[in-house]
Amino acid sequence: MSPIIKRKGEKHPLPSKYLLCIMTVLCTALMAVTIGTDLLNRPLNTAVGYVIVPFQQGISRLGGWFSGRSAELVQIRTLLDENARLKEEIAALTEENTLLQQDKYELISLRELVSLSEQYGEYKKVAARIIGRDSGNWFSAFTIDKGEDDGLAVNMNVIAGGGLVGRITAVGPNWSKVTSIISDNSNVSGMTLATEDNLMVTGDLKRMADGCITFSQLVDSHDRVVVGDKVVTSNISDKYLPNILIGYISSIEKDANNLTKSGLIIPAVDFERLGEVLIITDMKQVITGAAQH
Repeated sequence: MSPIIKRKGEKHPLPSKYLLCIMTVLCTALMAVTIGTDLLNRPLNTAVGYVIVPFQQGISRLGGWFSGRSAELVQIRTLLDENARLKEEIAALTEENTLLQQDKYELISLRELVSLSEQYGEYKKVAARIIGRDSGNWFSAFTIDKGEDDGLAVNMNVIAGGGLVGRITAVGPNWSKVTSIISDNSNVSGMTLATEDNLMVTGDLKRMADGCITFSQLVDSHDRVVVGDKVVTSNISDKYLPNILIGYISSIEKDANNLTKSGLIIPAVDFERLGEVLIITDMKQVITGAAQH
């Protein structure tokens, strides 16, 4: 083995065993300081307080915000679903209410027809529904869903709502056209029920704006006819059966000849609202040569 030659000025490294001892002592001292004191904890805690805590607070706030938004979205979705369900229920209830109202009005109308049928119980009748009408606000002319197949014919009387509506003027296999007493070309021979004085009832659509039609040729020399008297169809008409209510006298005026009177009648039928009618299938017996009204 060659001898170790020590050169001049060269320093020998610290032996390993000494270095290990030094490191052991240093670590032991640090551990003692760490366990027994807070010399290191304080700087570390301060660093954590300035850096970690704000970061954690930010993360916590962000998480809370997302959590709140998520809850709000769930609530909004729930409200939207509930709103849609309520709208469906409202639509269903509205439809049901409409049907019930319609049934109610039809029931009232049918009851009126039954009562009217009993009022004119001596006549045979057929019920019909109105399926069309001429333009305008009034049922001056309209079509019903019954015709020849149901035994209907021209000039059969039509009633509804307590009184006279008009008469059939055209008929088909399963339909008929009715011209009402308020039509401008309509004339009905009538009489006052209380005094049996004859008069002529004439349709007037312009007057119907005030809910009236006109009468004329009333001979009442003793002034027995008064406002409110009932006017019915007379015995002298060849198209209308007798004693069917036409309406009520609302005004009376003397004519220029001082022999006759004229005025206005409020019809017994509401010609603005008609749905169902009764057709009297009994026909007035026509007398040859008699004036037709």
